Amino acid sequence: MGLSASSHLLATHPMAAPMLLRGFPLLHLRLQLYHYRLSACCIPPPRWHLCTAAIESTRPEENTSSSTDNSGSLHSVKDSTKYQRWNDADYRQWKNKEEEILKDISPIVLLTKNILHSGLYMDGERLTPEDEKAVVERLLSYHPHAEDKIGCGLDSIMVDRHPQFSHSRCLFIIRTDGAWIDFSYQKCLRQYVREKYPSHAERFIREHFKRGSGL
Repeated sequence: MGLSASSHLLATHPMAAPMLLRGFPLLHLRLQLYHYRLSACCIPPPRWHLCTAAIESTRPEENTSSSTDNSGSLHSVKDSTKYQRWNDADYRQWKNKEEEILKDISPIVLLTKNILHSGLYMDGERLTPEDEKAVVERLLSYHPHAEDKIGCGLDSIMVDRHPQFSHSRCLFIIRTDGAWIDFSYQKCLRQYVREKYPSHAERFIREHFKRGSGL
């Protein structure tokens, strides 16, 4: 609406003046809102720059439990300790010897467990000549009290329930006079390791013959 039109409206309609004056602030406000919307469409949103230190502070476990080597690979504190131990010549020598002993005794350990626990033999059943030969040569001959166990002579080797612990099966020596007595294959293995690997025997026995170790 032009200025002349407004003057004409005021001259011909005196009551319209208050209404027109009240409309100016509303018109001005609408123009401001329209200008603001145009400006908002043209101005790009602000870019927020996150501080690297702030990001790192949200992940404290990464900073405290791992480290980075020269190649950029992450290693835990536990791994670092392991690597430090491998740098120790005595520790490497022990681990190599440990592996050698385990490899040496594994065949007779596996055979003995099969004899006792696989159902290969019934209670009171005697071993086959082949299995008996292996048990006598690799186990019984190393028992610290082998002579007392054999007594008057060895007739055969038998599998049966332990006289005191009926839930356990063990190996028995049947003597030539008909008497029979049990013997521990673990005692035989321990003595074998002591004789063949005297420098590492006690550590190996301590770590591998404890309860629940599987030997």
